[in-house]
Amino acid sequence: MNPPKTDARRHHDPEVRGFASDNYAGAHPEVLAALALANGGHQVSYGEDAYTENLQHLVRSHFGPTAEAFPVFNGTGANVVALQAVTDRWGAVICAESAHINVDECGAPERVGGLKLLTVPTPDGKLTPELIDRQAYGWDDEHRAMPQVVSIAQATELGTVYTPDEIRAICEHAHAHGMKVHLDGSRLANAAATLDVPMRTLTNAAGVDLLSLGGTKNGALFGEAVVVLNQDAVSHMKHLRKLSMQLASKMRFVSVQLEALLARDLWLRNARHSNEMAQRLAEGVRAVHGVEILHPVQANAVFARLPHDVTERLQKRFRFYFWDEAAGDVRWMCAFDTTEEDVDAFVAALKEEMAR
Repeated sequence: MNPPKTDARRHHDPEVRGFASDNYAGAHPEVLAALALANGGHQVSYGEDAYTENLQHLVRSHFGPTAEAFPVFNGTGANVVALQAVTDRWGAVICAESAHINVDECGAPERVGGLKLLTVPTPDGKLTPELIDRQAYGWDDEHRAMPQVVSIAQATELGTVYTPDEIRAICEHAHAHGMKVHLDGSRLANAAATLDVPMRTLTNAAGVDLLSLGGTKNGALFGEAVVVLNQDAVSHMKHLRKLSMQLASKMRFVSVQLEALLARDLWLRNARHSNEMAQRLAEGVRAVHGVEILHPVQANAVFARLPHDVTERLQKRFRFYFWDEAAGDVRWMCAFDTTEEDVDAFVAALKEEMAR
């Protein structure tokens, strides 16, 4: 029996946008154009292509002459590969309790990477040398996983941003204890845009050893990269990437997207816009009586607390998630394609639901 013939067709309304996640957004038109440019003909597989080669030059222009990029499929893969590269089998990673590697990766760093996460509660998602010291001990104790890495996120899971001095202090403190520093940079572009500094100021210039460089949340179709900054800190990255099922055969299609973001200023334009929309959203929300903004709005996220019934009604009009349902906390994310009209319509709907 022959299967029914169907034509490709659009299954969604492209005018509908929500505030659930910057992952909901499509790919930026310049990224799609780059993908089309890379298509056609044959290129060597597994990273020996011309696009991946050129990506190395771009990454060095942003992160210094020793930087080397290893494109991967997704952010969890980038984090797992990166953390494996700087830990022994008995190693542990110190991170914030709210870190993405701890709460949103289904245990992949521990189950796939085989390492232990040593978490620290933080009020704002940010580690400090003092907070790190709560878990930075017991290196000679064979009964305890050995702290070998400090992992920070920039921006954090709570939408807060480390200053360059804060990152430098963490790196100096970690290195003094013989630990490496990993930076989860899925929204590094947003942090750099907020602080109006180059990405190198928040990474290699501050002492970070390696990072997970985000693309998807900033306009890519898919794809991130592990960027090694300190070559002496890692070992066997190529083998770890393959072992972790993160080696793309047609890698040119990952690399060309990162090239499109990094070659000019698309990464910065997209990040600035999403940040600006979050600020517009926060300003509108602050004017609504009964709604509390929970954390400083420093990137493209707004965390708020409002009545549970209001949230449930509002979710029927716009997509977004509870952050802590018991407390009534929600998260609203803006993306590179969020418009002023989207924000204003959401704030108007929030006012309506709060007034009911």
